[in-house]
Amino acid sequence: MPSRFRYSRWDGTQTGFELTADEVLAQATDDLVYHGDVNAALRRMLQEGLKDRMGERIAGMRELLERLRQRRQEELANHDLGGVYDDIANELRQVVNQERAAIDQLEEAARQSGDRRREEVVGAAMAERRMELDLLPPDLAGQVRSLSEYDFASGEARQQFEELLDRLRQEMLRGQFNQMSEAMANTTPEQIARTKEMLGALNAMLDQRERGEEPDFDGFMQEFGDFFPGNPQNLDELLDQMAQQMAAMQAFLNSLSPEQRAQLQALSDQLLDDMDLRWQMDQLGRRLREARPEAGWGNSWQTSGSGPMGMGEAAELMDRLGNIDQLENLLRTAAQPGALAEADIEVAADLLGPDGARSLERLAELSRMLQDAGLIETREGRLELTPRGLRAVGQRALSDLFARLSKDRLGRHQAEREGPGHERTFDSKPYEFGDPFHLDIERTIRNALGRTGGGTPVALDPEDFAVERTEVLTRTSTVLLLDLSLSMPMRDNFLAAKKVALALHALITSRYPRDYLGIVGFSQVARPLKPEQLPEVSWDFVMGTNMQHALLLARRQLARQSGTKQIVMITDGEPTAHLEADGGVFVNYPPVRETVRATLAEVARCTADGIRINTFMLDATDHLQAFVERMTRMNRGRAFFTTPETLGSYVLVDFLENKRAQRSAQGRRPA
Repeated sequence: MPSRFRYSRWDGTQTGFELTADEVLAQATDDLVYHGDVNAALRRMLQEGLKDRMGERIAGMRELLERLRQRRQEELANHDLGGVYDDIANELRQVVNQERAAIDQLEEAARQSGDRRREEVVGAAMAERRMELDLLPPDLAGQVRSLSEYDFASGEARQQFEELLDRLRQEMLRGQFNQMSEAMANTTPEQIARTKEMLGALNAMLDQRERGEEPDFDGFMQEFGDFFPGNPQNLDELLDQMAQQMAAMQAFLNSLSPEQRAQLQALSDQLLDDMDLRWQMDQLGRRLREARPEAGWGNSWQTSGSGPMGMGEAAELMDRLGNIDQLENLLRTAAQPGALAEADIEVAADLLGPDGARSLERLAELSRMLQDAGLIETREGRLELTPRGLRAVGQRALSDLFARLSKDRLGRHQAEREGPGHERTFDSKPYEFGDPFHLDIERTIRNALGRTGGGTPVALDPEDFAVERTEVLTRTSTVLLLDLSLSMPMRDNFLAAKKVALALHALITSRYPRDYLGIVGFSQVARPLKPEQLPEVSWDFVMGTNMQHALLLARRQLARQSGTKQIVMITDGEPTAHLEADGGVFVNYPPVRETVRATLAEVARCTADGIRINTFMLDATDHLQAFVERMTRMNRGRAFFTTPETLGSYVLVDFLENKRAQRSAQGRRPA
């Protein structure tokens, strides 16, 4: 039967436009090339977000955290839970003020010491602490949580804060009857007795787990499952649900005024007058606090709304605020995309909206997507590019650079492809005297059969012979000299230069696999680089631009290669360092005569070995321009004065046109 198709208007739900691993890597290319760290690039992508192939934005964690902050403010602004502990707020403020005073004293002491290094180290550390204090959340629970993780500079402030926490914990020990209070308000003695049995059975299961035994969770749920509408599937899920609900109610108690809290305590005393029931509740609360300390037991909230709330509504609000805290903590601490997979998507959709939940799902899949595609892998606990990933980054850099070229720059010369060589073109021609005798057997026999009309044996005549055409082969051996001195990132030249290195590697390995590409990085000294090191290579935090050492290493690499030999040097500085006779390094800025003489001597050796030097200068000064022009006259290479925006175009066009020129120079044998 013929195939039938149905079409409908795109509404955003159809499949076929999903984000792909190649697109993710493409959007991380510049960050990855500049910093050379897959882990850092993914972290920054998590923070900033990205776009899918339809141009729709996938929100980053910074945006999602801002949405959570706004949602918390909306919840607090629409409800009234009562007053907060003003004395705790004042003491927290005193702790922060005392810490700020200590920070100021430490910075002043460092400035007066006269030790510049100490001043820089102390200044950086204190600036980080001051920023943490400036970013303290507005709510008390958030301040307590943040200060608990804060590294105090003042011992007195730390002691004052710890004493405050101790008093706060004592306040939080009350009210452990949690969500069951409202349900128990109208219960019969029989129901209370059954509740006591449930708590006793739950505490018994926890005792069994502590002894290393396996509790009978299924039997427990068969008898008491009606207490748990969340339908937990195992003991851990049950503990999670109870801890979240009890912590939410505790947060509610923490947020009430003394009068409201007193009324609730009176209700608690009335409902929990059974000492055995109270003991069971206290035991469970203690264990849950120990097992689930992150549930938010210390939360309290400052509400500004005017609408009163009932106990059930308050519990629901506290539950939502607890969910906001948990999701916020997950987003803040997630160092890699995979950590976001722990988020409850249903809860995220309620707090962030459907688009926010989808963004969270997409972000969680980033590293797994790249690993499944074979672009990255885990080595010794770190994510690193695979060879396939390296090629993909290089191809992306190559595509970016080619996209900047005008359409008439490339492909404007017809290359002469046919001529003497040994690479088959899968075509043949009649044999002529002087042709390489690469006999095309099939064509030769067919010519003979066509001439004689068939039969065996086949009689061959000289005019029957056909030979295979061959393609002219050219080989270029190139060494790229990449300036890694500190001036490159300071002048915003490093990213462009590194992308050119990756693009050249991708171009040569994909289109000219017989060519050779060596890479040498140089700053105060030079060093060979392997292609797989390119994504991770960074600039050197040292002074000096040692062109002489770089040319020396390049010349030695090219001595082992054949074909047309060239050096491509990308730099933004003049030679300010060279190797001395004893192997030491001499550095001086501005350049001195000894350095210039040593560098030009190496240029002369390259010239004697038939190596052309093409120099691409970024932000060329008058001194650099004069030196390169002198070097070019000696070597008969070329010099290009370029910018980061046009560097790739110059290098790629020059390389490709040189390849065409080499082929054209071979000429073509007549067919």
